[in-house]
Amino acid sequence: MARREKEPPPVYECKPPTWLPKAHSAADLGYVGFYPPRPDQEEEILTDGNVKNGLHQAPFVPLETYSAQDSFHTRLVSENALVELQDLMNQIFVRKVEDLPAVAPSSFRLPIRVTLNDAKRQAWFADLANPDVPLQKLGKSVPHGAKGHDLLDLLHDNSVAIPRAVWFLRVFGGNETVGLRNKPHYDPTQYSVDWANLVTGYLRKQLALIALPMAPRPGLNVKQTFKGVLAEPDSRERCLGLLRAFYAEGLVDNRTFLLWLVQQMATCNLAQLGFVARMAEEYLDGMLTCRALTRPFIEYTLCRISEIRTTAGSEHLGSIVQLLHNILLRVLLALPDAFVNPRIWAQQSMFLEEAISDFSRNNPSATEQNVQALDQTIVDTFADIRRRNDAMLFRELPPRIVGHLSSALLDIKLLNSLSGRSDLETVAFFDPSPAHLSSFSGKLDILLTWSVTPLQHGDHRPYAAVSLLRFWRDQEEERAIRRGRDSPYDFIQDQLFEWLDSSDITADPANLHSVALVFGQLVKQGLFSYPHYIQRLIARGERGLDNVDDQESRHRGFLRWIPIYDSSSSLIAQRKVTLYGARAREIPEDVNERAIRKQIRILLPELFGGPHAPIDLSCDFCSTCNGLFSATRFEQVRLMHGWLLPLLKKWVASQGANTSFDASDPALQVYCIATTLLARCRSYGTMLELTLFTLEHASSNELLTAVLRTLRQHVEVWACMDRMQSITSALYASHTVWKTRGVRSRPLMKLLIELDDGRLLEQFAREQIVNDYTAFSYALRPLNDQPQELPTTLPEVLLLATDNSPDAPVTLANSLWYNYRSAPNWDWHVWDSTIACLRQLPYIIGDETTRKACSYKYAMFLTHVDQHLPDGFDDQVLSWFLGPGRSEIATFSAEIWDELTVILLYLSIHGALATTTILTGLIYPIWRSASLLSSPQDCVSLELQLSAANKMFDHLLLRETCTDGVPPSNFYELQGLQTRRRDVFRHPHFIALAENIPTLVLIEHNSNLPPHLQDDSRLLRETLCAKSVFRLGIYRDLETVHRAFENVLGNHDVAEELHEPLIDALKVMFLEDHDSNSSCVDQWQILSTSLTPWKLAATSIELRFTIKQLEEALARDGTREKARQALNRITSSLFKQGMCSEEVDFVASMVNGASVEVVARFVNSGIQRISDILKAQPRPRRSSQYMDIASKTGEVLRFLTSIADSCREEATTSGQIVPFDTQAQDDLVLELRQELAAIGNIVKASRNDLSKQDDVQGASHALILFTRIIQFTLGFPSLWTSKSRAESETICNHIFNLALLFASGFTLDTVIFPLLIDTLYYLLDEIPADPKATSYDPIKNYPKYELQQLPPDIPPSYRSCIRTLLPFVSLNATVADLAYIVKDNDSTSMSVPNRPWEWMEYLGDRAIHEAKDEKTTDGTIKNTTSLSLELFDTHSLGKCSIDTTADAASSITLDRQRVRGTLSELQETSFTESVFQRDWRESRMFMASPFQDPGPSHPEAEDEVGPLPSLTATERRSSSSRMGSPVSSVRSRGSVQPPGPSLLHHSPLQLLSTSGSTASDAIDVDSLNVDTSNSLPSTSQFQNSNKRKASEDAGDDDVQIMQGPSTSHKRLKGKTVAAKSKTKKR
Repeated sequence: MARREKEPPPVYECKPPTWLPKAHSAADLGYVGFYPPRPDQEEEILTDGNVKNGLHQAPFVPLETYSAQDSFHTRLVSENALVELQDLMNQIFVRKVEDLPAVAPSSFRLPIRVTLNDAKRQAWFADLANPDVPLQKLGKSVPHGAKGHDLLDLLHDNSVAIPRAVWFLRVFGGNETVGLRNKPHYDPTQYSVDWANLVTGYLRKQLALIALPMAPRPGLNVKQTFKGVLAEPDSRERCLGLLRAFYAEGLVDNRTFLLWLVQQMATCNLAQLGFVARMAEEYLDGMLTCRALTRPFIEYTLCRISEIRTTAGSEHLGSIVQLLHNILLRVLLALPDAFVNPRIWAQQSMFLEEAISDFSRNNPSATEQNVQALDQTIVDTFADIRRRNDAMLFRELPPRIVGHLSSALLDIKLLNSLSGRSDLETVAFFDPSPAHLSSFSGKLDILLTWSVTPLQHGDHRPYAAVSLLRFWRDQEEERAIRRGRDSPYDFIQDQLFEWLDSSDITADPANLHSVALVFGQLVKQGLFSYPHYIQRLIARGERGLDNVDDQESRHRGFLRWIPIYDSSSSLIAQRKVTLYGARAREIPEDVNERAIRKQIRILLPELFGGPHAPIDLSCDFCSTCNGLFSATRFEQVRLMHGWLLPLLKKWVASQGANTSFDASDPALQVYCIATTLLARCRSYGTMLELTLFTLEHASSNELLTAVLRTLRQHVEVWACMDRMQSITSALYASHTVWKTRGVRSRPLMKLLIELDDGRLLEQFAREQIVNDYTAFSYALRPLNDQPQELPTTLPEVLLLATDNSPDAPVTLANSLWYNYRSAPNWDWHVWDSTIACLRQLPYIIGDETTRKACSYKYAMFLTHVDQHLPDGFDDQVLSWFLGPGRSEIATFSAEIWDELTVILLYLSIHGALATTTILTGLIYPIWRSASLLSSPQDCVSLELQLSAANKMFDHLLLRETCTDGVPPSNFYELQGLQTRRRDVFRHPHFIALAENIPTLVLIEHNSNLPPHLQDDSRLLRETLCAKSVFRLGIYRDLETVHRAFENVLGNHDVAEELHEPLIDALKVMFLEDHDSNSSCVDQWQILSTSLTPWKLAATSIELRFTIKQLEEALARDGTREKARQALNRITSSLFKQGMCSEEVDFVASMVNGASVEVVARFVNSGIQRISDILKAQPRPRRSSQYMDIASKTGEVLRFLTSIADSCREEATTSGQIVPFDTQAQDDLVLELRQELAAIGNIVKASRNDLSKQDDVQGASHALILFTRIIQFTLGFPSLWTSKSRAESETICNHIFNLALLFASGFTLDTVIFPLLIDTLYYLLDEIPADPKATSYDPIKNYPKYELQQLPPDIPPSYRSCIRTLLPFVSLNATVADLAYIVKDNDSTSMSVPNRPWEWMEYLGDRAIHEAKDEKTTDGTIKNTTSLSLELFDTHSLGKCSIDTTADAASSITLDRQRVRGTLSELQETSFTESVFQRDWRESRMFMASPFQDPGPSHPEAEDEVGPLPSLTATERRSSSSRMGSPVSSVRSRGSVQPPGPSLLHHSPLQLLSTSGSTASDAIDVDSLNVDTSNSLPSTSQFQNSNKRKASEDAGDDDVQIMQGPSTSHKRLKGKTVAAKSKTKKR
C-alpha cells in the first residue's frame, strides 16, 4: 500500500466516452459536444505564452500575397498528375458501383403447360375463341399437345380471334424457349426464324392449292375445274391476319419471311401471282431496307411481267400488271439502287419504262402539282439509273478529244477528195479561228507531207498544197491589214523553213524531186523566198552546203533542186558560190543542160529547122530523154520554162496558117510530144501556158482537139492550180473565134459547159454557150412531125467494105444522116448494121491486112456518124451491148474480135465511144460470166470472149505503146487514148472498175478456165493495181473498194477457199510491195506496226478483211487449230507492241463487229496483258507508278470495250457464254484483289501520316480504272471457277472497305464512292450461287458490318446507301431505338436484340405495395416484368431526384428556390442532367418578385447566429473549394461565427450544432440518429427549426444528458423522414 501511495498518479487523459457518437461518419471532426476533440491539439497545450497571452497562431500562408497556382501548376505538369487523377476518379466510380444495390432476379413466371384430354382441350380452345372469357382465367395454364401446322389449323377450326390467337401462340413459344435461355450460345431470335419457316411453310401449302383452271374433262363438274381458284379463301385471309400480327410484333423473323416472299415471286405461277403480289405490296416497306432482298425481287417481278406479256389472255391480267407496276415504282422511288444491275437493265428495262408511262397515263387522284412533281421525280430517278447502268455497260463512252492522228485522217480524207470539180478557195483546210496559229504548224506539216509522200498518189498534190497555202496567206494578209498586224510572209517563211529543216520525209533523198517541186511552186507564188533561204543557212553557219564538205547537209540538195522562176544574176551567183564555191568555173547544171538540149533537138527536130520525123510508138520514146527526167528540178524548169517554152510558142505561132487535117501534121506531133515531156517532168504550169497559147493559135480541128484533150486529161491539176477561171475564159474566147469562122465544135462546147459547172463564166456567156449548143443540136437532128422510116437493113453499109475511095466513110456518113436524120434511133440501126457487116467481112475479105484496113474504114465511118449526132451515139451503143448485142457477141469468131477491137479502140480514141461504155457494156459482162463458169464444157464459148476482152482491156487502160497494128498509131491517137482512160478512174466510173477487181480474182481461181486465161487475168489485175492513177482512185473512194470486196465475201455462192485470194488481192491494191505468200500474222504485224495516217484508212480495210479471213478459218474444222494459234499470236503481239490512244481506237474500230470467238481471243489477250502490267511493278507503289499503270491499262481497256461492245451486248441480253480463258480470268481477279488491298492500305496510311497523302492521288486514279476493269469483266456471263468465286467474295469486302474510306474524312471523293458502290452492286449481283448450298441466300456475299461501326462523318446520302448494303432488315418497333450504353469512348454502342418470345402480358392483378413503390425496403429494384431488366443492363444509380412538383406552383418562395439549388449542387447529375442544363441552372439568380407576399418573418431571425446565408450563382462559383479555410478551424472553441461559403458542404449535424447552440449547450442524445449522419437535411430543417432550449440539469462536466428528446428534435426527425419518403416516390 505504501508503495502504491508513493507512485505518482497517472496523467489524466481526456477521452470521450464510448457511447458518444462522432460528429461525422467519414471526416475526422471529433465528437459531438466533446471538447477538445483531440488532447494533443495545439490550443489544448498549456504553455506560459498560451496561458498569459492566449493562443496565437501564425497564418499558414501570407494572406495578401499567397497563391496556390504555382504549387498546383507544378503538380499538374508532372508526368503522373493526370494519370493519378484518372486513377482517383476510377476508384471513386468503382466504389460507387460496388455500393449500389443490385437488381432483383426476375420473378415473372409463364403460364404452365398441362396435358388435357380431348374434351377439356376442346373446351379450353372454345373458351379461347369466346371473347367473353377473359384471358386471365385461361392464363394460369395452357394445354399441351398440337404443334406446327396442326396448331394453326386448330386455331383456324375454332375461329380464334387474331389477338387472342397471338397471345396463345406467344405463350406457346415462350414455353418452348424457356429451357434454352440459359444455354451458352442461346440466340433469342432463333425461334423467330423457326416460327417464320413454319408460317411460310403453312402459306406455301395454301399457295399450292391455288392453280390455274384445268381443261374441262368429261364427267368433271365446273367446281372441280376451278378447284384451285376457289379453295378456302377464308383460311388464307386468317393466315394473312396472323402473319400480319406476327410480323408487326417480331414473332417471325422478318428477313426469313421476306426472303421466302422473294422466292415465291420467282416460282409462283400466274394464278398464285395475285396472292403473292398483294403480300409483296403489303410487306414491301420492310424489304426496301435491304438491297439484297429488293434487287432479286424486282428481277423476278420484271420476269413475271414479261411472262404475262407473252401469255395468251394477258388482257385479263391488267389489274395484276398494274399492281406490279405500282410495286416497281415504289421501289424506284424508295430504293433506286436496286435497279442498278446492267444485266437486268439490258434485258428488261423496257418493262420499267412501260410502268412509268402507265403511271403518266393513269395519274392518281391528287392535285395536279403533286402529280407533276411525282412524275418528274420518277423520270429523274429513271434517268439517273439509266445513266449508271449504261456507264457500267460502257455505252455512250465519252468521246475522245480529236488528236493528231484523228485530225490527220480527216485532213487527208479532205485532201484526197479534191477533184477537177473542187473549188479550192472554198476548201476549209486551215482553221479560221483567231487561235489558229497554234495548230497551223501541224496542219502545214500534214499538207506538205501529203503533197510529197510516195504513200499518196496524184500529180495534182503539190499544186493543191501551194494553192491552199496561198489562199490562207491572202486571207491572213487581209485580216492583218484590217487589224494593223504584221504581214504573214515572215511567219510562213519560218514555218516552211522549219519543215524543211526538221521533217523526216524531207530527209529521204527519194523524196527530193517532190520536195523541190512543191517549193518551186512556193517560190513561184511568192510564199517562200529563195534568197532569204540561202541567207538564213549562211547566217546560222550551216555546214555541208559546199561540195567539199565531208558530211553533206540536207539543205544542199534543196538548194540544188529547188527551181528559180524569176532569177537575177546576183541570185544565180550566190547560189553558185554557196553550192560550188567562188572558184568554180563550170557547174554540173550547165553540163547537164547542154546534154539535155541535145536530146531534145533529136526528139523535136522541127523546132530547130530539121525535117519532120515520125516517132516509132512501138517503144517508149521518152527513153531518148533520160537526162531530162533524171535532172534536178532546177534544171528541168530552167530548160522547159526558160528555153523550150519560148521555142514552142514561136513555132506554134509560125504554124498558124496550116489548116491541114492530117493527124501526122508536124505541129500536132510537136505539141503532143511537148505535152508528154512536160507531163513526165510534172511541169504542168509550163504545159498549161503552152496549151492556152496553142488554143489561141490553133487553126486545125485536130490541133484544137489535142488541146481540148490536154485540158480534159489533167483537169485535176488545173483545178488545184486555181486556173479554171483562166481556162474557161480561154475556151470561151476560142469558141467565139471558131464561131466567127462558121465552125461549132461540139467537143469545145461540151468541155466548156463541163468545166464551167455553172460558176466560172459570166451569165451572158453561159447562156450564149447553151444557146449555141442547142442550135447545134437542132441543126443535127431537126424536129419533124413525120419522121422518116428506116429500112430493116442498110445495104450501103456493107458496100463500104468494097469501096476504096478515101472519102467513102465520110460520104456514107453524110448520106445516111441526110436521109435518116429525122428518124428516131437511126444511129442505133447504123451501129447494128455495122456489126452485121463485120460478121460478113471474114467471108468477103480473106486477107488479114485488108480486113484490118477495112476495120479502120468502118471505124472512121462510125466516127463521122457520131459527129452527125448532137450527143453522139455512146448511149445507143451501150444499150446495144447490154441488149441484143449479148447474144451476137457470143457467136463472134477470132477474126471478128480483131476487127471489133480495132473499131472500138479507134472510136474510144476519137471520142465517139467512152472507154467506160466499152468496159460496162462489153468487158465487165464477159468477166462476170467467166467468174461464174461452173463446168469445163461451158468454157468453149467463153474462152475466146474472155481472151478478147482481156486484150481489149489491156489496150484501153494499161498499154503505153502501140503494137499489133491496132490503135493508137501516132502521138495524136495516143494522147486521145490516155485522155479517155482517165475517165475510168474518176467518179462515178471508178465504182464499176473497183467492183470488177474481185471478179478478176474469181477468174484467176476458176479451175474450169484454161491456165493461160487465169494468168492473163492475174497479170491484168496486178498491172492495173500498180498504176498510180488507179491508186489515186482507190484512196479517193475507199468505201467503194471496201463495199465491192465485202459484197463478194458475203456472197454465199462464193466458196470459202476463195476468200483468202480475194483478201490478198485487196492487199495488193493497197500495198505496192505486198507478199502474197506471207501469213496472216506477218501481214497483221506489218500493218499494225505502220499505222501512219497516210495508209491508215486503207489499212483499216485490210485488217477488217484479215479478221474476216481468220473467222472463216476458225469455222472450218481443218483450219480451226491453226487459225486459233495465228489469232493468239496476232492478239498477243498487238497488245505487247504498245499503241497510242488514237491507234487503239483505230484498231478497235476494225475489230469491232467480229465474231464472238474472235472477240473472245482479243479479250483474253487483253485481260492477260492487264495482268502482266499489274505484275510488272512490285508493291507497294508510288503515285507515279500508279499513273503509269493506269495509262497502260487504260488504253487496253479502251480497246477491249470498243471491240466487245456488240459481243457484250449480245451476251448480256441473251446470256450467251463467252469462251473466255479461265486461267487469264483467274489471274486478273487475283491481281485485282491484291491491287484493291494495296490501295486500301495506302488510303488508311494517308489518314495517319499526312506525308503519304500524295500517294492517294495516283492510287485513286488507278482505283477508278480497276473498278472499270471489274465492270468490264462482269459484262460477260462467262464461266466462274471456284478460285474466281472465292477471290470475288474477297474483292467485295475490299471494295466495301474502300467505299467507307472514300465516304468520309479528307479522302471523301464524290466520284470514287458512287463508282465503288455501283461496282459492288454489280459484283454482288453477278457472283453465282454456290452449287453446294442447300438454300437460297442472296445475302451471303454482302458485307457483314454493323451500322454503329460506320464513321460518324459520312454524309447522310452515303450512309443511307451503305445502310441498304448491310444484310439487316428494319428492326422491330419494340427495340428499334434502343441501344446499350457504353462508358468507353473507343467502343460503339450495341443495339438491343429483340426477344419477342420471352415477353407476354401478365394477366394477374398487381400488388398494392408494388404499385406504390417499385423499390424494396433494402433499396433493390424489383424485376417483375416478363422481359428481365438484366437484359437491358439495368442498375441503380444510387441517388434520388429532387422533388420539383411544388416548384411549379406560382407561390414558390425565393428561399425554396435557393435551397433547391443548393441541394442540386450536392447531387451528382451526370446521368440525368446535361452540361448545358446544369450550367443554365447554376447561372440563374433567384430574386424575389416585388409583387410577391414576403410572408411571415423567419424564425432564424431569433437565433444567435442569424439566418442561413444565401448565395448567388456568382458567389457559388467563386467558392470553388469545398475545404475549410486554414485560417479558422471548426475545432476551435471560439469558432462561433456562422459558416461561410467554404463550409457549405460540411456535415448537417455540424451545421445544426453551430447554428443554434454553443459549446456549453446540452445535447439531447436520444434525439440523435446516427444512421442518418450522412443524409442531407431537408429544407425545412434550415427554415422552420425553433430555437433550442438548454437544460438546467448539470451532470457530467462535458455532457449533459436529457431526460427525453426535445420537441424541436422530434419535429426535425419527422420532417426528414417525410422528405426521404417523398424522394422514394419519385
